[in-house]
This record gives sequence, C-alpha cells and structure tokens, in this order.
Amino acid sequence: MRFTSSRHGARLARRLVSQRLDEWGYPYDGRANETLTLITAELAANAIRHGHVPGRDFLVRLTETGATLRVEVSDTRAERVPPLTVQEPPNDVESGRGLLIVAKLATRWAVVPRDSGPGKTIWAALQLGREPGTSAPDHLGSVRSHLDS
Repeated sequence: MRFTSSRHGARLARRLVSQRLDEWGYPYDGRANETLTLITAELAANAIRHGHVPGRDFLVRLTETGATLRVEVSDTRAERVPPLTVQEPPNDVESGRGLLIVAKLATRWAVVPRDSGPGKTIWAALQLGREPGTSAPDHLGSVRSHLDS
C-alpha cells in the first residue's frame, strides 16, 4: 500500500500492518504483531525522515511465507542508503536508534534497490517457528531492557 510521506502516513502504515496481522491470525497483543508493528513504525519513520522526496509517497508491503513474516518499506531516495552494520549512537544523541531496533527485533533485514522505480527498499523478516496466534520469540524484552539502560 502507498502512504503519504508524513507522520500521518507513517502512523497509518503501522496501524494497517497491525490490523492485517490480526486478520491473519496474529492477535494485536501477540508478540509477532507487536514486534512487526514496531519494526514497521521504525522503517516508516525512517522513510519519511531520511527517504522523503517532495511529492513522493512511500510504500509498505507485508507478506507471510510459511513461518516468516516480512515487511518492506520503500522510498524514492536512492542516494541515502543506511549502513547494514548498525552501531549505537552516543548517549547524548536523541535519534539514530531506529535501525538498531530493527536489527535487534528482526531475524534478518537488508536494503535493496527498489524494484518499481528509483529509491530503495528496506525489508525486515521475522521468523516465527510457530503457528499463527502463538507467541513469537521474545525479542521485545531484550530491546526494551536495552533501551531502558
């Protein structure tokens, strides 16, 4: 789905992913839904902050293949590609932790050229190893404790 490159668009993208996951059998309060929704929020925020081109939207694609959930967020800025090795910024910096969160939560993630035009796609996959409706591995707990420290 296509979203306006704004805070409102990012919020709608996050809500759509959460709703779709619930429809697929991953309840709102389940770990899979919470984890992939948080990943989507971070990737959408990056798309509007670092990938915004005036007049261009960003795209979100959600797929389920076996026990793997995957979200892709595409923007139209090809020249601003994030590094695949994510390091924590200094303590006094207020931003720069979005991809660190994605790296901690996702089973794997990558940046690839966008298929349907200029730009890039950042995707993140969550390997569940369980049937829909059951708990995913508890990656959120380790991220919460890391962010609290």
